[in-house]
Amino acid sequence: MPDSTTPSRAARATSASLDDAVARLSRGAEHVVPDGGLAAKLALAAREGRPLRVKLGVDPSSSDLHVGHAVVLRKLRQFQDLGHRVVLIIGDFTATIGDPSGKSKTRPQLTLEETRRYGETYVAQAVAVLDTDPERLEIRHNSEWLAPLGFGELVRLAASYTVARMLERDDFTKRYRDGVPISVHEFLYPLAQAYDSVAIRADVELGGTDQLFNLLVGRDVQRAYGQEPQVALTVPLLEGTDGVEKMSKSLGNYIGLTEAPEIMFAKAMQVPDPSLVKYLTLCTELEVAPLEALAATDPVAAHRALARELVRLYHGADAVTAAERRYDEVARGGLPSEMPERRLAPDDAPGGRIEAATLAVLLGFTRSKGEARRLIDNRGLRVDGEPLTDRTAVVDLGAGPRVLQAGKNTYVRVRWGD
Repeated sequence: MPDSTTPSRAARATSASLDDAVARLSRGAEHVVPDGGLAAKLALAAREGRPLRVKLGVDPSSSDLHVGHAVVLRKLRQFQDLGHRVVLIIGDFTATIGDPSGKSKTRPQLTLEETRRYGETYVAQAVAVLDTDPERLEIRHNSEWLAPLGFGELVRLAASYTVARMLERDDFTKRYRDGVPISVHEFLYPLAQAYDSVAIRADVELGGTDQLFNLLVGRDVQRAYGQEPQVALTVPLLEGTDGVEKMSKSLGNYIGLTEAPEIMFAKAMQVPDPSLVKYLTLCTELEVAPLEALAATDPVAAHRALARELVRLYHGADAVTAAERRYDEVARGGLPSEMPERRLAPDDAPGGRIEAATLAVLLGFTRSKGEARRLIDNRGLRVDGEPLTDRTAVVDLGAGPRVLQAGKNTYVRVRWGD
């Protein structure tokens, strides 16, 4: 007869399942506060027969998402796959304050209309990662509860935290030490974000490593409002394809979620070797150990594994083969067999001739002729595979179509006439 102290088979299975869930959710995480808190929350949810409420707050300030943004979105998806409910909070109200995290000066404030417009675009792209089942995804705007917050309630909220604790934050400390102004409204930002956790009764909050302070404020404010504090889980910020700066569209070191499969594949192949394992860990759910060993012996093969998986995740399995084939064509020095086409009207190029800088603007390669000329100076604009070196070069389209290339990955076949 089994000893009464020996865990039952069901109990052991439950424990193993809990361990697996914690391991999966902790993969790639930078901080989980408190230690053991995630396991405790998961166990409590299982006992109560309810899903956890897992929060991510975003203040959309641009229109395009990249795989750096997707790191935290993929972590949310893991919670969804385990049966939990994600609450995606669009910070349309907090974005009008401006998050001071990591900023050396006051961040410009956005209008409510701007934040809502960016928020719509954010959600439209985020659902490429998230499960849209209403039982698994709840989308809220924090203007719902922050806009009507009265002054008395604001004072109560402010009373839940001290100035001394605020000044423990690194960016505030540096600015105070250097005599750089800190506006009072910036102290309100982490409190407003914390109130979001109170409003939706968050069990877990996710964010980048730069958000750790704000997430911990949320724990304290929840206590002040009589709630069990959330678990704070942060993920690293992903360096861009330059391997140095944080991924950013403005720096040109990004892999966009909505970019064409062949461009996504090519950019993934450009990830620096030292960053490869980090990309595999944070951007995919591939088993990392064998790929880490492969990266040490055959980095090109490991890059291909990353590139294939990114294209599969965001464009489907059917897109992988064509994207890889196009990459190989270009790598061999040839032009891709398939590319977008653009036909210019006779008025756009009288006699079929047009200045290369003007054509670059028409094709959307650059925003201005000045930028196009700088691209030419850097040998970044090619015609039929040959780099242009003359800022005043003219492209002759009268004899037939020409292939224009900007950078390494963008091609357009240009035709002229009716």
